[in-house]
Amino acid sequence: MSNTSAPISRPAAGIATGKDPAHSAYVLLRLGFIALPLLMGLDKFTNLFTDWPSYLAPWMTDILPFSAQTAMYLIGIVEIVAAVAMVIRPRWAAWVVALWLAGIIINLLTYSGFYDVALRDFGLLIAAVALGLLAQKYNAPRAKGLSA
Repeated sequence: MSNTSAPISRPAAGIATGKDPAHSAYVLLRLGFIALPLLMGLDKFTNLFTDWPSYLAPWMTDILPFSAQTAMYLIGIVEIVAAVAMVIRPRWAAWVVALWLAGIIINLLTYSGFYDVALRDFGLLIAAVALGLLAQKYNAPRAKGLSA
């Protein structure tokens, strides 16, 4: 008879102590997708980081009923709302952000000279999808009648 026993797996304790790498990845991605859209959204109003209207494809500016800068104001509002949604409901906000990034990528791919930015945004899209998948586990809806 052996006195050795298999180690006991305690995933709930791992989450609480930060020893669950998947939960750590979820937290990092969530914080990133709160901070980045918020900063980029706010910058659409100041153009401190870059000249945002220059990122709109010419065909987009041609069909808009307003200026490219006005479009950037609207885009900034959407990005700020996405950041707030990530705070409140990351389980669905991650998918909204992924779709938003897909739209940005399409815009950039139709505008010569921005393929590198489109590739970067594709990486962000993959990260948003990963966050959406992780949120299914770590931000699952609570059952009715159960306390938090």
